[in-house]
Amino acid sequence: MAERMLYQAYQAQRDLNAPAVALATFATSALDLLPALLRDTPTVRWLSATSTLASRARLIHERPAFGIETVVSGGAPVPVCERVVHGTPFGTLVHFAKPGSENQPRVLVVAALAGHFSTLLRSTVRTLLADHDVFVTDWRNARDVPLTEGTFGFDDYVAHIIGFLRHLGPGTHVVAVCQPCPAPLASVALLSEDGDPAAPRSLTLMAGPVDGRMSPTSVNRLATELTLSWFERNVITTVPLRYRGAGRRVYPGFLQLGGFMSMNIGRHVDQHLELFHDLVVGDTTAAKAIETFYDEYWAVLDLDARFYLETIDRVFQRFLLARGELEWRGRPVRTSAITGTALLTVEGGRDDICGIGQTMAAHDLCPGVPDHRRGHHFEANAGHYGVFSGSAWERQVSPVVGAFIRAND
Repeated sequence: MAERMLYQAYQAQRDLNAPAVALATFATSALDLLPALLRDTPTVRWLSATSTLASRARLIHERPAFGIETVVSGGAPVPVCERVVHGTPFGTLVHFAKPGSENQPRVLVVAALAGHFSTLLRSTVRTLLADHDVFVTDWRNARDVPLTEGTFGFDDYVAHIIGFLRHLGPGTHVVAVCQPCPAPLASVALLSEDGDPAAPRSLTLMAGPVDGRMSPTSVNRLATELTLSWFERNVITTVPLRYRGAGRRVYPGFLQLGGFMSMNIGRHVDQHLELFHDLVVGDTTAAKAIETFYDEYWAVLDLDARFYLETIDRVFQRFLLARGELEWRGRPVRTSAITGTALLTVEGGRDDICGIGQTMAAHDLCPGVPDHRRGHHFEANAGHYGVFSGSAWERQVSPVVGAFIRAND
């Protein structure tokens, strides 16, 4: 009963807040319709800023649009068409098609399944699109997947990556970002051992917990200090009847977001105070930048309970891949079998989620990769998100990733 009540309590609170959010949204729209002379008065700006913040006080449970309609490629702007090319009830393969992409390296970007949608990698995708033919793993919100589709676990995640690579065919490059890094590494090991032509030409792992024993962060410590049964009792809940996935046991996105926010609550408060100030003084450019970030940050998805608990157990508590003990559907995963796939790891010096050395550990697990086909990039001033989004990614990290892909294409 307690398991069911957690999601019901969240939904009840959301329903209670809905009228106030709707009223604030209406007030913001109404104030925007005032003549410019009135809109620019201090009182109206203050009221508008207040109503704007109030209208944004809610989470979004549907994937935002990537919104990448054009990109500069080959020195000229070209149109981009986002389309689904393969998929299952739990995840789809999205292609960002554009003219000329057939002559560029094909890249599969593996997005995290950790409480946010794949659009969290919008900046990653947009930057890579300039010189690459880009595909992205797009995971579905578990609360929208009917129980008749079964459950989704860690092995299913690996199977999806293998399936996507086989669909794309030989010659693909993989870029994995954050939480999923162990799964693509396992996928490549399985394909390599089988001599499967779908094994990628290169694998780039960015800010991911290949070995969480290295420089443990608060995230790692929390996972090891609490038992798996504690996680199952306290953070697993059941999807309410109103949704397609009614009855599915999930780790809800709103809890994941709450955990992330608690790590830097002061920063989030400061950002919203800054947003209020920007709106009051009329600095629309600065306000839009903050709003854009939080539009993505507030968009959350639920994880199937099986996947969440198995990830905690295998990746963050028993470190099975790092210890050479991981199995996939009963089959040992031998990372030493990786010999034909180049390996690049990327870490940030200010990453408070994935500690220094956790991603680089992949090199020790892959002794069969020749030295001239491996690399490591350390971005000293980048935090976790800065590794794959923002100015550090665009100016320092992405050129390294692009050069590595081209060198091994």
